Amino acid sequence: MDKANVEARSWPDPYSIPLEDFNVARPRLFRDDAMWPFFARLRKEAPVHYCRESRIGPYWSVSTFDLIMAVDTSHKAFSSDAFRGGVNLVDFDEDFTSPSFITMDPPKHDTQRKVVQPIVAPANLAKLEDTIRARTAMVLDGLPRGATFNWVDRVSIELTTMMLATLFDFPFEERWKLTRWSDISTAQRGAKLAGGGVLENYEQRREELAECLDYFTRLWNERVNSEPRPDLISMLAHGEATRDMDPMEYLGTLTLLIVGGNDTTRNSMTGGVLALNQFPEQYEKLRANPALIDSMVPEIIRWQTPLAYMRRTAVEDVELGGQTIRAGDKVAMWYVSGNRDEAVFDRPDELIIDRPQPRRHLSFGFGIHRCVGNRLAELQLRILWEEILARLPPIEVVGPPVRVLSSFVKGYESLPVRIPN
Repeated sequence: MDKANVEARSWPDPYSIPLEDFNVARPRLFRDDAMWPFFARLRKEAPVHYCRESRIGPYWSVSTFDLIMAVDTSHKAFSSDAFRGGVNLVDFDEDFTSPSFITMDPPKHDTQRKVVQPIVAPANLAKLEDTIRARTAMVLDGLPRGATFNWVDRVSIELTTMMLATLFDFPFEERWKLTRWSDISTAQRGAKLAGGGVLENYEQRREELAECLDYFTRLWNERVNSEPRPDLISMLAHGEATRDMDPMEYLGTLTLLIVGGNDTTRNSMTGGVLALNQFPEQYEKLRANPALIDSMVPEIIRWQTPLAYMRRTAVEDVELGGQTIRAGDKVAMWYVSGNRDEAVFDRPDELIIDRPQPRRHLSFGFGIHRCVGNRLAELQLRILWEEILARLPPIEVVGPPVRVLSSFVKGYESLPVRIPN
């Protein structure tokens, strides 16, 4: 029996709980994959909902597609600035705030973002395609047949970590460090004590991120004293808007780029295999018509929603959905809920690989903070599925996934699969 489903049934019926007691930001709710009926009720009855009390303080939840869009495209009223709290419901520690362009408002956001944009420009993506395809083929050809293995480790992490190492021109033999720093930077405080997670305590997070900063500072010093090169560290070291960063700003930018280059793609690579097994008629449709990969990739990203939410902080009183959000309030835009909005998507809980307008989803955000690497993520996923169809019989999921203990990153620790002989 699916362990996750057993745990999900241990949660109370959302309609048995008063709305004023809803707290959808609990990490275990996401680990158990039990959040869906809670969000369904919020969309129906309280699309702008105030949680008065939680371990991360009071916050607003915005759960419908159109209202999320309204917040995401209103950067003057809703700030992502690190010194107002950033993009996570868990505020930065005052003495360990690490801003990046995603946790900045204009104009600084705009100038810093422009520094790294060339690495995901169409011309550079075209140069990367052959490398991505060759590595994908190598990884797939090395998978065992007829034996159970963890898809997350053998495929999703391996492919995304190799891509990150290329983007940073990071020592390839130590690329595993990038995966660890990604996991540490998004780990939620207290997750270990709540029953799992990657952190023993919050001091461990500081120590490991300090190691990340030290490692990348050595790489910065090498690149800043060399001619500019087409990698992210060199771009930051030579960019007019970034070359004078203080260490904590450099760390914040690094963790943004590491997580941004890792989580969306990594968890969608796993989520796609899981979804196609949950909807086998879609897998058969795909195998009969591989051209559907182009629409399937954004549909997988919608269905998976690799980052469950982004937080903003109101900088002025705002009326939204019949509620008054006060200046200083935390606001969570629940992309995971908006991507299942029944008013926008037909059969939203299903994976439909030929869905019309498949790029109409919230997973990359909207407005000035729309994910800078969205086309790279789609490219990697497209190549993965092209090579899977060319090289492998249908991949079988043979056990329940183990999900990440986080209400921010919606991802997987493991997915047991088998490739038939």
